[in-house]
Amino acid sequence: MPYTASRGPGRPPAAKAAETRERILLAAREVFSELGYDAATFQAIAVRADLTRPAINHYFASKRVLWGEVVEQTNATIISTGVSRARERTGLVDRLAAFLAATTQVDTEDRSAAAFLVTSVLETQRHPELVSDDHDPLKNSRSFVAWAVGDAIARGELSSDTDVDHLVEMLVAVLWGMGFYAGFVGDRAALGAVVHKLELLLANKLWHLGS
Repeated sequence: MPYTASRGPGRPPAAKAAETRERILLAAREVFSELGYDAATFQAIAVRADLTRPAINHYFASKRVLWGEVVEQTNATIISTGVSRARERTGLVDRLAAFLAATTQVDTEDRSAAAFLVTSVLETQRHPELVSDDHDPLKNSRSFVAWAVGDAIARGELSSDTDVDHLVEMLVAVLWGMGFYAGFVGDRAALGAVVHKLELLLANKLWHLGS
């Protein structure tokens, strides 16, 4: 006999709907980070989420809408968490290390968040229309670094004649390079140690150069 759904048409229960929506967002984050925006399809996301394509369409009207939701969620949970943890520290190096530990998710096995963040930056270079001022991981991370550098100058940790603009860009490049390593390259077991080595390097404690 043909399969007949036990539940008729209509809206799913609220708890079930929230769970399904979260499954879609997680699956989309993984597919977007692996395939990029253009190659990712609702069908691929549906397969990853173990749902039907119409189920994806039920929650998200278009790929662009889904992309925006994933960016917003990932930025809010990863970048914002990193900034919050960094603001609890006082020194510039400690703040950068705390931000990295949070954004690369050193304590978990899920690397899709870091991978998606890097992918989102690349995709907004190809598709400027995908940028959201309120949920822009690159913009938000740059703002955090600029604040941390400015505060370090105000506290005397950095010289008052520091070339702020280029220092900020260098540190942004380092942070996103580490994000790429965390999302696509590095062994998860070694990532914490790599972040620690970077912390030592920035603090000028990694090696002692001869005179």
